[in-house]
Amino acid sequence: MTPRTRTTVWLLRASAAATMAACSLAAQAQTATATTAPPVTVGAAGATSPLSLRQAFDAAWARQPEAMALQARRDAARAQQSAAKAWTPEPAALEVSNKTDRLGSNNGAREVEVGIAVPLWLPGERGSSAALADAEGAAIESRATAAQLRVAATVRDAWWQWQRARIEVGTARDQLDNTRLIAADVARRAKAGDLARADQHQADGAVASAEASVAQAEAGLAAARQHLRALAGTAPALSEAGDTLTEPDPGAAAADLEAHAALQELKDRAAVAERTVALTASQSRANPELMLATTRDRGARGEASQQTITLGIRIPFGAGPRSDARRANARAEAAEIQAQLALERERLIAEREAARVRVEASRTQLAAAERRAQLARESRGFFDKSFRLGETDLPTRLRIEAEAAEADRQAARTRIELSAAISAWRQALGLLPQ
Repeated sequence: MTPRTRTTVWLLRASAAATMAACSLAAQAQTATATTAPPVTVGAAGATSPLSLRQAFDAAWARQPEAMALQARRDAARAQQSAAKAWTPEPAALEVSNKTDRLGSNNGAREVEVGIAVPLWLPGERGSSAALADAEGAAIESRATAAQLRVAATVRDAWWQWQRARIEVGTARDQLDNTRLIAADVARRAKAGDLARADQHQADGAVASAEASVAQAEAGLAAARQHLRALAGTAPALSEAGDTLTEPDPGAAAADLEAHAALQELKDRAAVAERTVALTASQSRANPELMLATTRDRGARGEASQQTITLGIRIPFGAGPRSDARRANARAEAAEIQAQLALERERLIAEREAARVRVEASRTQLAAAERRAQLARESRGFFDKSFRLGETDLPTRLRIEAEAAEADRQAARTRIELSAAISAWRQALGLLPQ
């Protein structure tokens, strides 16, 4: 082996060794990095859970003033109930007085009196106060439930408006895709000389019209989404699917009319008004007071002090017109609420029946719309084949495509309308979102 050949072999061996060493170091560095680097959870932070109707309602209710003040109202009701169980209607009062003649003759006369005044319940006032406190406590709960139902109505309306807007966007995009396919086919055939340039312009015009429809539908979707966000404080994802949107059908398990939150609120308000009438009837005068006092006095300087005890009662006269005015106002409030209760009961009966009929009609409409959509899809397939074979002109093909798109839109919208009708039926029955 010549020196030159030996040198070449040595260089090759050194290069191979260096390459192996570099690969080993790279492998060690990669292993160390994999060992020391913290694990990464893919999609944990960026993923957003689908927003359901129940979650939207809960979020919207938590933002309402009634929900924020509910606990304070409950505390006030408990305090009023405790006050009605007290021994006295008002706290006792301490009375202290000092009489002297130092500013006058200064003969040494002095009198010190210390006493206590205890208000007393009027006959029947304590029981009426306790009944009123219990009625107001129940009214607070029914008022909160009725407020929840009103919030549910607003959230349901915004929710189904958002679902309708989603359907409009989806069907508009499908129509745009189909129209673009037709325009691409027309452009290919016009280039080959099978169709006129006017046909290509007509197809391109149909694409532009579909693009405008998509833009309009997306604007409506954005507005509906922001309206729902204003209520719930959070907006649903733009790509969120709506596979389980329908609330449970109440069916035969319809709630009792008298248990409806709106009626229960009025009933509790009527009970409060009636208890107020009973309380004002017992409060015909101000509360009497029992007084117990001790007096220590002397007539002049040098005389012995004398101590006496006084026991007395203070009975006010009747309140007169003031009491009559309070009683008349309470009776008027009770009569007004009773009349409102009767009207609300009739309204709910009519609303329930209308909601039930609307659900049945929506089911019939959905069956017809799905049948129409199926026929339109089949017709579109027939005319698409005949158009490709040159047996159908472009205006007819575009008309069939528009009819199929409208049938699909109607079927999808009718599905949403059925779900919205069931939701409105549950609202009329006084059921919260699920």
